[in-house]
Amino acid sequence: MAQTETKLQGRESGIMIRRDSNGVPHVFAQRQADLLKGLGYCHARDRGLQMLIQRSLAQGRTCEQLDGSDEMLEVDRFFRRLNLRRDADREIAKLSEPTLECVRAYCEGVNEFFSKKIPWELRLRGFSYEEWTLEDSILVLRLTAYVTLAQSQGDVERLFVEMVQGGVPRGHLEELFPGLLDSVDFSQIERIRLGERLLPESVKWKLPMGPAAASNNWVLAGSKTSGGSALLANDPHLEFNRLPAVWNEVVLETGERYCIAATMPGLPGTPIGRSNDLAWGATYTFMDAIDSWMEDCRDGCYRRDYDGEEKWEPFAQRRERVLRRGGDPVDLLFYENCHGVLDGDPGQAGLYLATQWASRTAGARTLESSMRIFYATEVEEGMDILGPIESAWNWVLADRKGNIGYQMSGLSPIRGEGCKGFAPLQGWNPQHDWRGFADYHDLPRELNPQRGFIATANEDLNHLGHVKPITIAMGSYRSERIAALLEAWDDWTPAGVSAMHMDVYSLQAERFMAVLRPLLGDLAGEHARAVTGSTPARVLAEWDCCYDLESRGAVLFEKFYRDLLSEVFGATLGPEPVSFLLRESGIPTDFYANFDQVLLDAGSCWYGGEGRDAVFKRVAETLLNSSSTAASDETWGQQQTVTMHNIFFGGRLPAFCGFDHGPLQYRGGRATIHQGQIYRLAGRLTSFGPSYRLVTDMGEDAAYTCLAGGPSDRRFSRWYKHGIADWLVGRPKRLRPER
Repeated sequence: MAQTETKLQGRESGIMIRRDSNGVPHVFAQRQADLLKGLGYCHARDRGLQMLIQRSLAQGRTCEQLDGSDEMLEVDRFFRRLNLRRDADREIAKLSEPTLECVRAYCEGVNEFFSKKIPWELRLRGFSYEEWTLEDSILVLRLTAYVTLAQSQGDVERLFVEMVQGGVPRGHLEELFPGLLDSVDFSQIERIRLGERLLPESVKWKLPMGPAAASNNWVLAGSKTSGGSALLANDPHLEFNRLPAVWNEVVLETGERYCIAATMPGLPGTPIGRSNDLAWGATYTFMDAIDSWMEDCRDGCYRRDYDGEEKWEPFAQRRERVLRRGGDPVDLLFYENCHGVLDGDPGQAGLYLATQWASRTAGARTLESSMRIFYATEVEEGMDILGPIESAWNWVLADRKGNIGYQMSGLSPIRGEGCKGFAPLQGWNPQHDWRGFADYHDLPRELNPQRGFIATANEDLNHLGHVKPITIAMGSYRSERIAALLEAWDDWTPAGVSAMHMDVYSLQAERFMAVLRPLLGDLAGEHARAVTGSTPARVLAEWDCCYDLESRGAVLFEKFYRDLLSEVFGATLGPEPVSFLLRESGIPTDFYANFDQVLLDAGSCWYGGEGRDAVFKRVAETLLNSSSTAASDETWGQQQTVTMHNIFFGGRLPAFCGFDHGPLQYRGGRATIHQGQIYRLAGRLTSFGPSYRLVTDMGEDAAYTCLAGGPSDRRFSRWYKHGIADWLVGRPKRLRPER
């Protein structure tokens, strides 16, 4: 262990914090509450900048505390509208005494460090520190769960409304969103008056925690491992072109009990990790926990029909004042009813949308679970602890006894008969109101399957539950690839699983190439196998569907895929809307499987009378015959170049200042296990990839991890960029308790 030590006074005894040779803090204490105080201290010390910016965002006070610009006013307007502070005090009142003690201790640790210093970047802005409270952790919890995860569902539902209003034929939309539009009245949707976006993309992609797109996790029973013990792997995919890393690693130790974990600054708990007896990992599940209702409004009221009797009820009004640096305060007015916040002014007659997120008042159950998981010893116990968490996750678990399990968490709304939650519901019909939430035992779950493994990768897992919480999900390419690899081998080790994390073979590309490859010979004037010379057609025809750094075929395929999206969907939606979706929206990233099912369907109406193969051939011919393509020898690594920017300065400082790191070449694609997506969004470069990797064998007291950044957010710390080189190539470090 390194010699860097910090001593704190706990409630009954001392607390020791010591960094190991990789800069990861180990917290030693006699009681769980004191461990949480040490965790709070570590978060403030190593991720203080992230914590305080997130709190300003969640409170809707960035104009007041950081930047009074018009852009930040729109950020504050959005978060005031979202009202993440709602009923936080009620959630705190629900906490059990042991959990309340732990969360209070966490806040004490945060405040003990911030009482000494706050990040100098904020001091330059004249930032005035206010004590961290229990409410602040609940706000960060809700901010993380909504903006980086659940919001994507709201985006695609909003896209559907805009498509209807843009005149896209019903048949086209039913192909794009199969099974979701039965009995939907398009004439009513056409009349909706749309106001502001639920969350402007220019806001979403500037958040310090980064957006979330995908993740992988899987567990193997002892029958599938070399040592005969259960094994767990997890790699959450978040924005990685940022410093510091999203996650903060820590080892918590009390007596003989320990927890090796990836934690989220601002939150008192261990979202991903392992203890003596149990390991748990999470991916986001695309639970449909956001609904919109059409509200028929006039004179500040909305219509409700009760047993054939029409009534007009007034909206509740919520007034907010945004203080603004260098400017006058701005007063905001929001209209609310049982369906959420209205997007519009009900004083002007018309149909508007009111939108509600199921976990808008979440907090207590998540915090309870975060404290209890530390002492859980078996998979079934862990499933019962994690299942009640209010936000939507796919949890996989493994225990020392060799059990493996899967449990979905999240508040899944119980809707009226025939209400699927994708298209806006009739707000005036009480039968369309939510009727509570499904019991977590009815959500998708699985225990010790005969096949010996469980894997999730953001795909549709409805078949594992008594209720169907997912209406639209990511594609199954990654989960299919993971399952195929796990099925093929019964002698897995941590090293083998770590290598699997780096897999860059794409089943998506394989399926598109099965259609395209026979056409490439015609484009070259003969079959692709007979083509001589390294022409673009031959490079693409012989591509192995791997997104490794040296691949030229991956570059050509991605250009073809993007051109195909533009051609097929642009013919109906128009070139400008499709260009916006591809250039400025995360929707094609989250829901590309819906677009793929259209593109791969030979009989799709989106192809018009031309047919799929003819369009594939025409798009490929245009691409491969272009002068830029013919002259290009660009590799995937050269195209996948990114710089990790400091979250506060955002690349505005010269490279020699050392706040940024790069440029780096990054492997992987949208549908590979090692996901690697890099593209421009809302005016800046963003990314999705494994922000953290965890592999742990329950037969040993250790975890093998890689973190996309160093332990500290302090530029002049030796730990600021520590570990990035190992993360890039998939070379994990070994973390273990000191005992």
